[in-house]
Amino acid sequence: MSLKIYVGGKLCDKEDAKVSVYDHGLLYGDGVFEGIRSYRGKVFRMTEHLDRLWNSAKAICLEIPISRQEMAKAIEDTLAVNGIKDGYIRVVVTRGVGTLGLDPNRCSNPTVIVIADKIALYPDELYQKGLSLVTVSVARMPSAALSPRIKSLNYLNNILAKIEGNQAGCIEALMLNHKGEIAECTGDNIFLVRQGRLLTPPIDAGILEGVTRDTVIGLAKQLGIDVAELPLTKHDVYIADECFLTGTAAELVPVVRVDCRTIGDGVPGPVTRKLTAAYRELTQKS
Repeated sequence: MSLKIYVGGKLCDKEDAKVSVYDHGLLYGDGVFEGIRSYRGKVFRMTEHLDRLWNSAKAICLEIPISRQEMAKAIEDTLAVNGIKDGYIRVVVTRGVGTLGLDPNRCSNPTVIVIADKIALYPDELYQKGLSLVTVSVARMPSAALSPRIKSLNYLNNILAKIEGNQAGCIEALMLNHKGEIAECTGDNIFLVRQGRLLTPPIDAGILEGVTRDTVIGLAKQLGIDVAELPLTKHDVYIADECFLTGTAAELVPVVRVDCRTIGDGVPGPVTRKLTAAYRELTQKS
């Protein structure tokens, strides 16, 4: 059975889900998106994801043409019609059809797209043994140029870093900000564990305000783990006892090597395992 995709208020077959070549989402990457997970047929952290979507849209002066309640129903309906229980939802809002010029005022109504499908970002083996990262030369976009907190359709900054990481033989890459500090990876936030303390870059380091990141911080505090958001360098990564990444699609994935240096004992550590177990339990209860 063909997947059903929500486009502009209607559910249509995957093969018929199309947008105009004049849509500014295609022409200029003018739009925003969210990646959301569902577990056992329930959307995880719906409110937080919709808040971030609306905030991203507001930041680029894009008015989403449906209400939050209508968006939530579109997401739930798309999951239901496809019979997806444990899946991934991609919500996209483009500027809409316009002219070949940049002016967004010449665009018609924004286009809303909801896709529900399966996703496997990393092989299962990496969740057991951990993955390797390489620091790339592509710097994270400075907030003064384009805030990384806007989850926009223009992901070229991340894509160039991903390409460099792939060329170095790593499926994920670590990006620095314009100060040379640790920012995040191409698609995930980063956490370190040092002497039992959980460390992660602050929002003003030039990172996406991750929903999974915030969830993990909350879980850590519930478990009595001290959490600090502070500027970090590559040196902090190299001497960390543990390292892991977080993201909606990735959930929590351990990191055991960075720039050819072994992190801790070279295996997923106890804090990483404890937080992974707590996160998975939360997804099954929510």
